[in-house]
Amino acid sequence: MPNYRRALAPGASWFFTVNLLERRGNDLLVRHIDVLRTAVRSVHRLHPFTINAWVVLPEHMHCVWTLPPGDADYSLRWRLIKTFFSRALPLDEYRSAVRLHRGERGIWQRRYWEHLIRNEADFRRHMDYVYVNPLKHGLVRRVGDWPYSSFHRDVRAGLYPAGGRSGACIAKSQAFYSRPDASFSVGWNRRRRFRRLPRTGCIHRPTSKPHPPSEGRITTSANATYVRH
Repeated sequence: MPNYRRALAPGASWFFTVNLLERRGNDLLVRHIDVLRTAVRSVHRLHPFTINAWVVLPEHMHCVWTLPPGDADYSLRWRLIKTFFSRALPLDEYRSAVRLHRGERGIWQRRYWEHLIRNEADFRRHMDYVYVNPLKHGLVRRVGDWPYSSFHRDVRAGLYPAGGRSGACIAKSQAFYSRPDASFSVGWNRRRRFRRLPRTGCIHRPTSKPHPPSEGRITTSANATYVRH
């Protein structure tokens, strides 16, 4: 299997998407939200970082982090979060022969999506994308109705309007995702590794469709870094 290098930028801000291995009909993350919170708090104490935004959906989560100056080791933090969460759950999930041989749990996908935030506008687009995601998946009618989100913290801090009813970017995103004809996907594409997002004027949309990364290299476009793990 190709060994793709990670993009490292000490002290930078990053957008992440982390998925469970089994996504269909799986609500493990919200069913054990307290276990996940405990895992994140434990890692945060051991290896501090700033949580700019975080949303937990039933079988995946999105977040924006900022690492301390001189620190680029987000992979260590994710490895520990996954490990602490998995160790707190009973060993009753299905595991393939490969995972059994390796002594791995069958909870998380091995890889995750990372994106190095380029500038303030890119930061704001990804913050908005994190918070509108429960609406995109049809889980709620308003951004503020989803409980497992740091959106409520940011509302209390005055960074977003309560309920997600107004505010330039959230309002545009909410209006788009509420449309019955809104159909699109976000995540890995088998032939091209890029994300397709709506043109709301607020959420990140790559300006090009890069080819999959070649072996041992990092492929970049004007707005994104695509790295396999």
